[in-house]
Amino acid sequence: MPAYGFAHLRSRRNHSDVIEYLERIQETLDPFAGRFVIHGPPTEVVEGTWPGSMVLIEFPGLAEARAWYDSPAYRSILRLRTDHIDGDLLLIEGVRPDYDPAERARKLQTEAGQDGQSTA
Repeated sequence: MPAYGFAHLRSRRNHSDVIEYLERIQETLDPFAGRFVIHGPPTEVVEGTWPGSMVLIEFPGLAEARAWYDSPAYRSILRLRTDHIDGDLLLIEGVRPDYDPAERARKLQTEAGQDGQSTA
C-alpha cells in the first residue's frame, strides 16, 4: 500500500539553506523510491482556510517512508528546512486501490449501533 509524507508549510523564509535543501532532497528520496506528487502552490481553498502550502511525497509503503525520514542522508539536510520553514510533517499510509468508503460507513454504523448514535 502506498504511503505519503505530507507537509503543511505555514511560513517560509527564503534563505540559501532552503535552496540547498531543495537541491539535495531528491537524492535522499531516490533510495526509497520517493517521488513528489504535490509541491507547493497554487492552492485553491474551497472550504475553510489554508494558510501556507503543502507538499506530498509518495513512497511504496510506510516502511520506506519511515526509512527515508530516519536515513542519515535526509537527517543531514533536515535542519536546512526546519531552521527556516515553519510547518508539520506527517507520514501516513494510503488506502488500497480497491478502497470502498461505503465499507467504512458500514463499520461506523455497526460501531454506532442501530439508532445511528455514537456509542462513545
